[in-house]
Amino acid sequence: MATNGETKEGQDGRHQEVGHKSLLQSDALYQYILETSVYPREPECMKELREVTAKHPWNIMTTSADEGQFLSMLIKLINAKNTMEIGVFTGYSLLATALALPDDGKILAMDINRENYEIGLPIIEKAGLAHKIDFREGPAMPVLDQMIEDGKYHGTYDFIFVDADKDNYINYHKRLIDLVKVGGLIGYDNTLWNGSVVTPPDAPMRKYVRYYRDFVLELNKALAADARIEICMLPVGDGITLCRRVS
Repeated sequence: MATNGETKEGQDGRHQEVGHKSLLQSDALYQYILETSVYPREPECMKELREVTAKHPWNIMTTSADEGQFLSMLIKLINAKNTMEIGVFTGYSLLATALALPDDGKILAMDINRENYEIGLPIIEKAGLAHKIDFREGPAMPVLDQMIEDGKYHGTYDFIFVDADKDNYINYHKRLIDLVKVGGLIGYDNTLWNGSVVTPPDAPMRKYVRYYRDFVLELNKALAADARIEICMLPVGDGITLCRRVS
């Protein structure tokens, strides 16, 4: 297993294993966390989806198991009912959210690729959770713009999780800050971006890491300066920044 957020690749460029995204210095320490507190409590349906997703050529896009556990507890702590997820992939974080929500909880889930979502959908359906999910295929921005224009969605979301195109994170935030309620949370994933946020610009990086690095740096700077929110950046997974709307 690779260290410091890197994932092994085969000769064909495919990711051969999920690998951990944690910024912990030791694989062994991360494995201890998984085996001691994450895997023993992981619901069977989430384990099944995690193992299915591990076979996907872009499995690195999935939410890590420890982050899934964190999101689940967070949703329960804030008693969330109305949630949104931008960037679904095969649905591991979506499943974690659906499990944590009450039976009448709802998730507006958006992704440009329905094919990936349908990998996890049979598992979600088997778990009896599909009724909580309103999946929309396509870019999220037009949907968000329409919701803001409608006016009736302002301040209606308890929790929003963003794990999508990093070059649009700033644009998402400009819209989501109106849709999340005062006291509600927005979680932005990958805000430490493989540790590249502190890597010299001329250092060797994978192409996709280099491409999105400046967008992540821009987001982090903007969130720190936004007086409408309280923030907490956590080294869970590839870094997650929680934003609590205060005004």
